[in-house]
Amino acid sequence: MSNLLRLIGRRLVALPLMVLGVTLLVFVVMSFSNADPARLALGESASADALEQYREVHHLNDPLLTRYGAYMMSLLHGDLGQSFTGVRITDLVSTAFPITLQLTFIGIFLAVIIALVLGVVAALYRDQWPDQVIRIISILSLATPSFWLALLLIQWLGDVPGGAGFFPSLVTDWVGFTDDPGAYLRQIALPAFAIAVPNSGTLTRIVRTAMVEELDRDYVRTAIGAGIPKRTVIARNVLRNALITPLTVLGLRLGYAMGGAVVIEIIFNIQGMGQLIFQGVTRNDVNIVQGVSITVAAAFIIINIVVDMLYVLVNPRIRSI
Repeated sequence: MSNLLRLIGRRLVALPLMVLGVTLLVFVVMSFSNADPARLALGESASADALEQYREVHHLNDPLLTRYGAYMMSLLHGDLGQSFTGVRITDLVSTAFPITLQLTFIGIFLAVIIALVLGVVAALYRDQWPDQVIRIISILSLATPSFWLALLLIQWLGDVPGGAGFFPSLVTDWVGFTDDPGAYLRQIALPAFAIAVPNSGTLTRIVRTAMVEELDRDYVRTAIGAGIPKRTVIARNVLRNALITPLTVLGLRLGYAMGGAVVIEIIFNIQGMGQLIFQGVTRNDVNIVQGVSITVAAAFIIINIVVDMLYVLVNPRIRSI
């Protein structure tokens, strides 16, 4: 138990350090932007005195480290600053980020279900025709860009000319699950599936490899030789032990899926973090881009550390390290 607590403690100590590094990196990179915050806020017709006064009031003339320290103090209080239009970025992120999280987790959930089914079947029928077919499917899924698949899904199943019309091609008004479950599932089905397919290809190959390695272990042959049904051995022991390895990859896939969701949201017009950062880029609003980038990066780090801790909890062998 002491080793387990020590390992968890290490990851918890690393969390704020990694987030601090990410915020510093994003802040320094965004400071090299050619955009003039004063000019964007006051307009092209603003006088030189008004521009200089704006820079002084908002501490834009302060040294980089001074501005970073002030930004971190605001960040510790949950304040991501303001856009050039005067809107609090925290309010924008608090509305957009839950939508991105929902899309990401539903997409990964679908990917995990697909990977478990295909990976287990491929391992049980190793080197037979089901295994060969699943290998081809997983490679094709892995090589399929999510944005390209999203466009195909819109053409095939969306409510566009020539499409089946089963799902909306553009989400004009986001509907929560509690408000209308049917409308919620219809609007999120295509985006989530576009995220799920590429991730399922990677997870399928990992699940198959882990299952094959576990099926070749001595305890499986011993249990089956002792008269325990093979189905019982697979369900109670093999599958549980084999899922330890895919769990380590799941954290990374969640982070990648979140990054992919940002692009998918733009395609489907979903008002998540993707649309928010797109608006920041098109308007040259550095503060929005900075706030969204830090939020997504911090979420990526936190998710990976949480999955890492789950891996420690489910794998007793790691606890002795």
